Amino acid sequence: QVQLVESGGGLVQAGESLTLSCVVNGRIFSINSMNWYRQGPGKQRQLVATITNGGNEYYADSVKGRFTISRDNAKNTVYLQMNSLKPEDTDVYYCNVGVRFGHFSGDYDYWGQGTQVTVSS
Repeated sequence: QVQLVESGGGLVQAGESLTLSCVVNGRIFSINSMNWYRQGPGKQRQLVATITNGGNEYYADSVKGRFTISRDNAKNTVYLQMNSLKPEDTDVYYCNVGVRFGHFSGDYDYWGQGTQVTVSS
């Protein structure tokens, strides 16, 4: 059983910062990509940032220069540092990871429960 536990969401004012965390619990062999998505009411879920197991990072254009994704492999944790937050960053943020259960295992996809980020103007 793999469980992703997110934390760090909340209500902030525009220009402030938040850091989201996502811990991957369970008996796994390795974690490949670790990702953050966000979704607003009536909208499709959008990829915000990705970090590969080699440390390569990808960001959506809307957050480049403001958000930073990082991972701590020893703790099976991924972070999203969000600076200079804007009202349009208001969404539910979801953690997503691809894990393997052994050398010859395929990738399995898991999602966190989501954490609300609200930015007031």
